[in-house]
Amino acid sequence: MTGTNTPRYKRIVLKLSGEVMAGPQGFGIDPNQAATIAQKIKTIHVLGVEVAIVIGAGNLWRGNIGLHHGMERSTADHMGMIATVMNGLALQDALERIDVPTRVQTAVEMNKVAEPYIRLRAIRHMEKGRVVIIAGGTGNPFFTTDTAAALRGMEINADVLIKGTQVDGVYSADPKKNPDATRFDHLTYSDALNYRVRVMDLTAITLCMDNQLPLIVLNIWEDHSLQAAVLGEQVGTLIEGD
Repeated sequence: MTGTNTPRYKRIVLKLSGEVMAGPQGFGIDPNQAATIAQKIKTIHVLGVEVAIVIGAGNLWRGNIGLHHGMERSTADHMGMIATVMNGLALQDALERIDVPTRVQTAVEMNKVAEPYIRLRAIRHMEKGRVVIIAGGTGNPFFTTDTAAALRGMEINADVLIKGTQVDGVYSADPKKNPDATRFDHLTYSDALNYRVRVMDLTAITLCMDNQLPLIVLNIWEDHSLQAAVLGEQVGTLIEGD
């Protein structure tokens, strides 16, 4: 870590997979995992960074399971959207417990538990120092939460989209299968599309390219990786224009 605490990015969208909420068993919601992620988010919130979070639901439901049993794709996707709200509420609780004011908004309206996603309201919350967890995906089937994160990034005028994963960037091949795989510090959008980067949905990358939204892929579990990224330090892989 360097000595400066001036963020390079004022407003970010952090994309998290549902798996970050699961314990060692790989499914469900583990409060200890939620607490760990919340602490990482707090390290950038205290710097004055405006944070929106889009979270997946792979720890609770995977649509492919339903599809393999003949379920309609729309039904499977709507179940996943609802599951993201459960993850969002768990993460909100973890953040509020460490004094980080948080609001959950959802594209699938359920007014008893969360606010409806309203772009200007989300921006206003962030301007007031609140973290906003945007659940429910895009509100439409056939779109991934990666794509939802890119879309929300455009809508709220984010400076960067950060994809928090279990790998420390984008590689030329699967590093678990190929020990000679090369990690990239920087890629253009075109490079990422040509490599068919697996850590991010191609539709999401295309959206980022069309709207010139920088994308950082990093290992969310590495110490200080998220904080280093928002401070502008080299961490993970930065995907941006030529």
